[in-house]
Formats: sequence, C-alpha cells, structure tokens
Amino acid sequence: MKRKGQGGGGRGIKRLNLAFLALRLLLALALSQLCWSQSPESPASQNQKEAQQQLTAAKNLSDSGKVDEALVILRKLENANSELSGLNSELGKALYRKEEYGQAVPYFRQAIDENSSDKESVQLLGLSLFRIGKPAEAIPLLKQVTSWYPAANVDASYVLGLCYIQVQNYSQARQAFAAMYGVPPESAASHLILARMLLRQGFDPIAEENARQAIALDPKLPLAHYLLGEFHLFKSDIPQAIAEFEKEIELNPGFAGVYDRMGDAYTHLEKFDDAQRMLQRSVALDPNSTGPFILLGKVMLKKNDPKSAAMYLERAAKMDPNNYMTHHLLGQAYRSLGQENDAEREFKIAEQLQKRTE
Repeated sequence: MKRKGQGGGGRGIKRLNLAFLALRLLLALALSQLCWSQSPESPASQNQKEAQQQLTAAKNLSDSGKVDEALVILRKLENANSELSGLNSELGKALYRKEEYGQAVPYFRQAIDENSSDKESVQLLGLSLFRIGKPAEAIPLLKQVTSWYPAANVDASYVLGLCYIQVQNYSQARQAFAAMYGVPPESAASHLILARMLLRQGFDPIAEENARQAIALDPKLPLAHYLLGEFHLFKSDIPQAIAEFEKEIELNPGFAGVYDRMGDAYTHLEKFDDAQRMLQRSVALDPNSTGPFILLGKVMLKKNDPKSAAMYLERAAKMDPNNYMTHHLLGQAYRSLGQENDAEREFKIAEQLQKRTE
C-alpha cells in the first residue's frame, strides 16, 4: 500500500534533475563561448595586424629620412596586400621624398579615392603634378589646399601662383601671391610681387608691365624701380638700368642692394671710380653680403690696386669659401702682388670649386 504523496515526490525529484541538467547545459554553453572568445586570432586577422605594424615601421623610416629602407618594406606590402589601408599614401609620400614625382602621382590618386579627406595626399598630388609639368591639373587640387589653410600653407600658395603663371593666367597668379603675402590683390604691392615672380620665371615683358603698373598705383613704392633696373641690367640696357636705380635711391636710400646693382652697372660701363663709390656704400649698409666685396675686388684689380683687391676678396672668401670666382680673382690679386704660392693655391681652389658646379 503506497503512502499518500509518494508519487508527487518522485515527480518533484525528476523535475529537480531536469533543472540541474538545464543549468549544466547553460554553463557548458557559456564556457564554450568564453573559450571561443579567448582562442587565438584567425590567420587572416593576424596577417592584417602584422601588415599594419610593418606599415607603421615603414612610415617611421620614411619620416626619419630612411626612404630607401621604407620603400623596401612598402613594396613588399604592396605585393602581398595591396588593399592595406594607408599603403598608397605612404608609397606616394616615399616616392615624393625621392623626387620620383611621376611615380608618386598614381599612388596619391588611389589614396584620395580611398579617403577623400586625406588632405596631405591632395596637397602632394598637386605639387607632384606641378613638378612633372602638368600645372592645369595641379590648380584645382592646390586651390583646395589653400581653401583649407588660407593663411598657413605657403608652399601650396606659391606653387599655385606658379601654375597660374605657366598657364598664363596672370590675374589669378597675382591673387595667389597676394594671399600668400597677405596684401590686397589689386594693390601696388601685389603687382610688384607678381613682377618679381614673373622675372624669376623668365616672363620678362609681363614682369616689366606689372612693375610699371605697381609704380602707377603707388609712385613711391619701394623696390619697384629697383626691379625695373634689374630688368634693364639683365637686358644690358645699362643707361636705363642706372636711371631706374637712381630713382630707387631717391625713394629708398637705405637699401644696400640698389648700390650693389648700381656698382655692377658702372662696372659694365668701365666707370670704376663710380662703381667703387657705390659698392662701398653697399658694404657700409650691409657688411654681411659677399656680392659687393667680390665686385669691389674686381673693380680694384681694374684700377691696378691689387692690395685693396686682395683685402676685399679675402673678406669675401671668409664669408663664403665656396665661391670659385672669389678665389680666381684673389689668385689674380696675389699674382699681381708677387705672392706666387698664394696665387697658385687660390687658382687651384677655384678650379676645384668650378668642377663641382659643372
């Protein structure tokens, strides 16, 4: 005879066993998930991590000037993992630093396609295109850069101005240089700055036109007549050069450079006393410029005063020992003074320095 409640107790034990079994299953599942989360990385994930570390190492090498070593790593990464984020940008920068601008261009293009906010690649692509003779393609990129950094990025503004010169858009060039120097784009100063840049690039007639526009806008603007004088001196129009230099002296008598150029002009005319007077004024205002000292040495040799010539040229040689013309003229001065050993030494130095420049 069964006791009352015995059947219900058996069922309770069974339910308890089932609950323990369910708990064990839940614990096993949790442990398996924990073990899975702590398991070693997959091979693909590990390879990606190692590639990223190598890319960082290559960047550090490139930034520290070890570009060839960086390129060895970057080329290996390119062959093994061309989809690595940041790889195209680093390859472009490394090639840019080696002045391989044409090779850098496609890498910068790909870097920008991957990340349109990669401002450094945008700038370097623009600079690279300019350097390989594609100013029209460089302009929109450099305009972007100057819009991002309107007052800070001098390189981009300067090259943007040069690009406009090369495509003969002189108005836009003037605006680019005006922004670079912080002057109004329609001012006399902006025309003078453009004239200087044009003269350096060999655009002489346009340079002269802008210098004259600068003077028309501001007749007392310093350095405008000096620039015109340089222009005429370069063309060997010596009287006109002297006339412009004299106007500059009236406006800007404390500027050493104009006396230097005036001395050079008088030397061309073989007016050596006038040249000496102007060059001495130049060195009195600026004793740290070698040009007037070299010209004074040349003038004093022409005046048969080798002792004074040697004094000026020795000073120039101390300031700049790598100017072959200084040593050549100094050799002439020593020879005239009868100092043959010193003369031969200076002629030998001059010859060695000249060979380096060939």
